[in-house]
Amino acid sequence: MAAVYSRSVQARAERRLLLVSISVSTILSAGALTFGILSGTRIIVFDGTYMSIGLILSWISLRASSLSTSGPSRRFPFGRDALTPLVVLIQGIAIAGTLLYAAGDAVVLIRAGGDAVNPGAIAVYGAVTAGVGFLTSWWLRAQRSGSDLVSAEQSQWRAGAVLSAMMLLGAVVAVSLAGAGLDGVVRFVDPVLVLVACAMLVLVPIRLIRSGMNELLEGAPSLELSSAIHVAVASVQDTYGLPQPTIRSGKVGRKLYVEVDFIVRGSDWDVSGEDRVRRAIIAALEPLGFDVWAYVALTADPDLI
Repeated sequence: MAAVYSRSVQARAERRLLLVSISVSTILSAGALTFGILSGTRIIVFDGTYMSIGLILSWISLRASSLSTSGPSRRFPFGRDALTPLVVLIQGIAIAGTLLYAAGDAVVLIRAGGDAVNPGAIAVYGAVTAGVGFLTSWWLRAQRSGSDLVSAEQSQWRAGAVLSAMMLLGAVVAVSLAGAGLDGVVRFVDPVLVLVACAMLVLVPIRLIRSGMNELLEGAPSLELSSAIHVAVASVQDTYGLPQPTIRSGKVGRKLYVEVDFIVRGSDWDVSGEDRVRRAIIAALEPLGFDVWAYVALTADPDLI
């Protein structure tokens, strides 16, 4: 009962954090697109587009959070936790697509001879959005929600903050170049900034895609989580004097699947004894903070493992 209550609290906290992120993102993206179009600055329009895509993905994440915590149903007997890695994967693909488009547009602009920029507008915008981005990213991380969706959201904010910081740096460079009489070079500052920002952000979608694919394909969880699972099982193994088990595990959203197989002498164990071991392993895994689905088997036949 306590575990169910804990998961309910975690789900509410996850949705609250996503709503806060959506609210901040809505204000920033609307302001960025308006300011970027009015000032005619590509890097600001790109940043506004990046945030708008992130806003759509945040709404999808919020919906996925609600559906994935609704539990099993007749149609989905194992629940819909796979929505979480699916949304993370979609976020990674969307961000990668945005970066590819922006990089291509920047290359076309460079080949066309660059474009005039407004260093003052870029500097003001970069300073404001970098500050908000880093602050929001830090705040989401400080909540320690343990949510994959919130973690993906935090990665988006950090990536956006890096992009804004690059704008601020680029504005300073543009002013310096203009002061040195290199107006021809200043025309390339905007597209070059976009290319540099894309290069700095490229690892963000790669990590998201890798994480989402790993869970959807039922890959092994992180080394940290795998280690915690082995420690929990080892404590039960020592308590009941059991041999070294075969352990298989996988994580899908907040659901943790763990299979533990022990090879024992059939005459030493009965069903009630196996049940005690199963309950002990589930209890040892619950502090990890996931919805644990454990399969524990004590068998005398190695071929069944």
